[in-house]
Amino acid sequence: MRYGLKGLLLFCLLFPLWLLPSRGQGGDLLLRVLLKEVPEGQEVSLLLPEGQGTVRARGEAQGVWVEGKVQPFWEFPGPYFRLEGRPYRGGVRLLAQGGKLLVINLVLLEDYLLGVLPGEMPEGFPLEALKAQAVLARTFAVNRLNPKAPYDLCASELCQVYLGFAAEKPKHAQAVAATRGQVLSYGGKAISALYHADSGGMTAGSEEVFQKALPYLRPRPDPYAKGPKSAWRVSVSKEAAEQALRALGYTPKGEEAPQVLERSPSGRAWRVRLMGVEVWGPEAQRLLRLMGLPSALAEFQGFEAVGRGAGHGVGLSQWGAKGMAEAGFDHREILGHYFPGTFLSELLLAGVP
Repeated sequence: MRYGLKGLLLFCLLFPLWLLPSRGQGGDLLLRVLLKEVPEGQEVSLLLPEGQGTVRARGEAQGVWVEGKVQPFWEFPGPYFRLEGRPYRGGVRLLAQGGKLLVINLVLLEDYLLGVLPGEMPEGFPLEALKAQAVLARTFAVNRLNPKAPYDLCASELCQVYLGFAAEKPKHAQAVAATRGQVLSYGGKAISALYHADSGGMTAGSEEVFQKALPYLRPRPDPYAKGPKSAWRVSVSKEAAEQALRALGYTPKGEEAPQVLERSPSGRAWRVRLMGVEVWGPEAQRLLRLMGLPSALAEFQGFEAVGRGAGHGVGLSQWGAKGMAEAGFDHREILGHYFPGTFLSELLLAGVP
């Protein structure tokens, strides 16, 4: 196809990155990543390369409306597109479902990781820590493959933060390339690859947070975790405590300050009494997070909490991985510490088709 000089100049100004080929290679897995849910009837705009300009679309009861035509779904194969100014590798699919328009990025696994690592671990962390993160992000993604669902992953912290093309950094790309195709496996299957910011010195067993005990997600000492939330002090208002209880379906029966009555094997709150109500198990940890605490590795002095760490505490501690890498451990040793009994495997050996 031939373009006029004006069109060619506009294309080069708007899409200079799109002249580059996809970083993925043959045999790579294709992921479906939900980028945005748009209420039915509300328009969304996609900017396409190759002189195709802007596409306006919206979801309707009959399907996807695109530039005046309604169809069951709409796809653009790529290799790139922009959504709300943010460029993404791969293609895009639009689906109307449940009163919403789903904007789904069709992206190769290794390309997807290039946009995940910048959102999950700072580029300034040591390369071996970044390589451990790359393996976990890849393992997490392949564990979410679900052909029966409209998409496999979301782009927010509810899954993994995915920032697309513009966020890519050379050191993150180096970590992805150095671990290409590697996942953690246990019993011939890719593991549940959980991670968090800072364990506060001790990781948690999976049953402490997610109710299911997994043999490779056990409490582990984490002496190298030294981050900005390794020690903290937070004041909790009575209003915030009451709202946290109500969010879990409880009705406050007084104004009693929080008390930790029992702790889990990793030292996290396991039974908490607050305002005349007792909350047990993983729900007690959710209560503390709803109250605005960085982690459940905490104790109370009235309505002031003193604690350590940030996040649920299960699996790899990112600040712990940083500390281990700085102490000379490589990514295999880091992963082996946080996930005992697992193997660093290729995709096929981990049961991924």
